[in-house]
Amino acid sequence: MLLAAVFGVVIGLALGLLGAGGSILAVPALVYGVGQPLQTAIPTSLAVVALSSLGALLPRDRRAVVRWAVALVFGAAGIPAAFGGAVLGKLVPQRWLLLAFAALMLVVAVRMLRGGENHSGACRTQQGGINWRTCLPKSVLAGASVGVLTGLFGVGGGFVIVPALTLLLGLEAQQAVATSLVVVLINSVAGFAAHAGSAGSIDYRVLLLFAGAALVVSVVAARWATRLDPATVRRWFSFVVLGVAAFVSVTALLEPAALG
Repeated sequence: MLLAAVFGVVIGLALGLLGAGGSILAVPALVYGVGQPLQTAIPTSLAVVALSSLGALLPRDRRAVVRWAVALVFGAAGIPAAFGGAVLGKLVPQRWLLLAFAALMLVVAVRMLRGGENHSGACRTQQGGINWRTCLPKSVLAGASVGVLTGLFGVGGGFVIVPALTLLLGLEAQQAVATSLVVVLINSVAGFAAHAGSAGSIDYRVLLLFAGAALVVSVVAARWATRLDPATVRRWFSFVVLGVAAFVSVTALLEPAALG
């Protein structure tokens, strides 16, 4: 039970400081740290990510940096995709799902190490708004892709949303992070609903301890986010993700009988 709180602190730190990436560690933490089966860990992870993203969002929302129209477009596209991802995940053996998850973690870590340049202006008008005629198809496609990842792996997808918001729509860094948290919240709730059949096996003591730690830490970390160098935080977090990805891969390969 203590490990659940420790892992919750790590996820809360990542979400609060970066607005993305924390959920990529939630499922491995629940499977290998707490000992939950994957089909239980995924909906538990989604509940934790939903609560902690809400906590990280609250102090930012008061600074009025959330682009609500953008968040709703991304979120709406991700809801049906999350249900599709959940269906797909039930068809894939647990061993291969974990290996695919490790590959996703590798992609996330590499992207974080390369940095998150902001090529602003990609879809912005001269008045600072969003040119929806140009960017709506890209936004819907990106939102649907994140939804599939959410339903399939139990991740919030902020590591995809933040660069999509900066590169596709040209949002400023703080706007992208805050808007990402809204999309993560929407996708996580949709993903949890898609895994409703597995919700009955959730250990709510673990969930409350994990989510409580993540929620409190994400609120505190969000208040400190502007005082830290995001590039440094992102780089160190990427090293953690790389290590966990290697561990998940080796464990999945060495225990085929247990994982199926």
